[in-house]
Amino acid sequence: MENFVARRVFFSFHFDNDYWRTQQVRNMGALEGQSLCTPNAWEEVKRKGKASIEQWIADNMHGKSCVVVLVGSQTASRPWVQHEIIKAWNDKRGVVGIRVNKLLDRDSQTSVAGANPFEGITFNSGKKLSDVVQLITPIGNDSKAVYASISGGIEKWIEDAIAIRGRN
Repeated sequence: MENFVARRVFFSFHFDNDYWRTQQVRNMGALEGQSLCTPNAWEEVKRKGKASIEQWIADNMHGKSCVVVLVGSQTASRPWVQHEIIKAWNDKRGVVGIRVNKLLDRDSQTSVAGANPFEGITFNSGKKLSDVVQLITPIGNDSKAVYASISGGIEKWIEDAIAIRGRN
């Protein structure tokens, strides 16, 4: 088993749909993520408008080596997720996506897999970000197995994302 340094990461996700699922990933303990933003705190940031949201993202992404996009059913269509992905890539951070739709939400429900959030982002050359950035589909048929897959793989996936960004 390889030893990895605990990476400081920024989690990008669709807040309304996937907050509960993403907390399961954040609480795995292998990573140091941005400080917890409660639903009330996020509403306060949003109320202050676009500049406030952009500043919150910049502040919370500062010092992070990788952005982990936790992909649920509607993540790819969220404008702020797209903003975070583009900012991370342009700032030379690693970027990786992990599907979380099979983790349970607060009502013990899973969700459908959403579109690849990297598919709609293209470089000036016309190449898609999805050709470079990995979208991981954890193995397992139920929430417990998917959780174990993420827990066992997330550190390597992050290291791979940082290495991929270093080459591109």
